[in-house]
Amino acid sequence: MSSVFRNLSRRDPKLFEIIKKEYWRQRTGIELIASENFTSPSVLECLGSILTNKYSEGLPGRRYYGGNEFIDEVENCCRDRALNAFKLNKEEWGVNVQPYSGSVANIACYLGFLKLHDRIMGLDLPSGGHLSHGFYIGDKKINHTSSMFESLPYQIKEDGYIDYELMEDLAMRFRPKLIICGGSAYPRDFDYKRFREICDKIGAYLMCDMAHINGFIATELMKSPFPYCDFVTTTTHKTLRGPRAGMIFFRKQFEKQINDSVFPGTQGGPHQNKIAAVATQLLEVQTPEFKDYMTRVRDNARVLADELQKFGYNISTDGTDNHIVLVNLRNKKITGSKIETICEAVNISINKNAVFGDTSPLSPGGIRLGTSAMTTRGFNEEDMKKLANLLNGLIELAIEIQEKYGKKLVDFKKALKSDEYAERIQSVKFGIQMWVSDYYFPDLHTQVDSHPALQE
Repeated sequence: MSSVFRNLSRRDPKLFEIIKKEYWRQRTGIELIASENFTSPSVLECLGSILTNKYSEGLPGRRYYGGNEFIDEVENCCRDRALNAFKLNKEEWGVNVQPYSGSVANIACYLGFLKLHDRIMGLDLPSGGHLSHGFYIGDKKINHTSSMFESLPYQIKEDGYIDYELMEDLAMRFRPKLIICGGSAYPRDFDYKRFREICDKIGAYLMCDMAHINGFIATELMKSPFPYCDFVTTTTHKTLRGPRAGMIFFRKQFEKQINDSVFPGTQGGPHQNKIAAVATQLLEVQTPEFKDYMTRVRDNARVLADELQKFGYNISTDGTDNHIVLVNLRNKKITGSKIETICEAVNISINKNAVFGDTSPLSPGGIRLGTSAMTTRGFNEEDMKKLANLLNGLIELAIEIQEKYGKKLVDFKKALKSDEYAERIQSVKFGIQMWVSDYYFPDLHTQVDSHPALQE
């Protein structure tokens, strides 16, 4: 595959072949999962560096092990760049860059300020929220946050926008100790000022989970939560385009509670290879080129939404302010699960997603599309128009199969593999491979073998 993998290919050929297959799946497919992106060679180099060897419990200058002189430099570099990337005053804000992921960052933040069974409010998962914001179904606690804390979600309206009036009414009656703004499938910006006003009325903390939109916030293409929030958590791998890790920003008066909650409260030794990878990506985030990239991400999302509307699809909020396009399939009378399945059959990665009116996210009536990853690879607005046409054709094919074989997903999957449809599916898949395989693909490979399918 390349000289980078020469040791693995020799010592563990089985695992090498699996990685090679995943490499070609990514390079010859279309990635539309909104929470995914393709990171840079610099990030990959950090992830595969000797920094992974070092144990470094504690904070820079206060480690529980020796030998951290240069590790401290790495982590301090990352912390400085994080504050600079979001234009924060170091006298007012601090940041912990050790969380292993965004969900761990959220949990650490909660446990730093809440007692068991304190009350929290976050955007409901079917309304575009996140599991770690306290999601449950009836008396079933789907995420541990709803077991540890008493959770009451707020929702979106039929038009797809957050119902701030209802949220305020619920908050005044429920009196949560923490309100969470942010989500994983919300295509519009947030009214942070309104959140702050509600929190001030009831004496609640305000936390923003900016995991999906941090790239837009850093480049000032969306509003900043920092003037209004007490804490801001985030992942680093979505629109920020870094490795899979997390960060917690906090106002300085909360520094000890947050740091103690991360370690030793929630996790052990930090992953310094990831912290270095975050640091190098945060340097890129501060460049004019990154702002140009984020502008293209948003422009591509808006074109994709507009084109799908021309085909008669209902788009939540009639558009987007970020990278997310949420498609309501109810008028097409087909579920998001079937569209996710047919897309995967042709190597397009999307995810089924709940939309307004769904009673459960486990049986969603929509799909969530994101434009970050393919914008990284070089897709432009014309590519998005072509993509919308491709998606429409696949959805029409899925409707045809459902009408012929019934509504059960198991029967739908069988039909895709049947002689009746297998050739059509393979033809679409090969067309996608030919279309995208020559687009930029950021990796460490200096030389790659040709994909067998591309030689046909």
